[in-house]
Amino acid sequence: MSDVAIRNCGPGDYDAVVRIYNDYIEHSSATFDLTPYSMGERVPWFAQFADEGPYQLLVAELDGEVVGYCYSSTFNPRPAYDISVETTVYVTADAAGQGVGSALYDELFRRIADCGLHGAYAGVTLPNDASVALHEKFGFRRIGVETEVGYKFDQYWDVARYERRL
Repeated sequence: MSDVAIRNCGPGDYDAVVRIYNDYIEHSSATFDLTPYSMGERVPWFAQFADEGPYQLLVAELDGEVVGYCYSSTFNPRPAYDISVETTVYVTADAAGQGVGSALYDELFRRIADCGLHGAYAGVTLPNDASVALHEKFGFRRIGVETEVGYKFDQYWDVARYERRL
């Protein structure tokens, strides 16, 4: 299998990113969105990202196909939070366990290292051993658990909160 290539997400990747996310909406507790997005509904979301700076959206390409993405986004809209970002990774089921998530996070943290940020934050719906392991591998530490904060697939879900100093 070819090496994974990590690059900025461009308009030609939007369909793949929406498809990956919609799969998580329909089949996973990793996101608490309940209804899949159309491309038109998701276009404004893409506008928050740039090719450099603190808010970036990267895709992973394997054998010519987008198999995952990650991003850093606004942690909170209040200006004093501008030193912090929220980060996340989504990988297709076929690419899981192949180092795609690690390659994405490795590149993202390299790119945002000099952006004047102080911390990165992530939420992980529990249980999710793979996501917990990925975040801990990249220096995140668990700072708490929000219990039964989400309701999806007829059950309540806990979310572990993680932080990493940048």
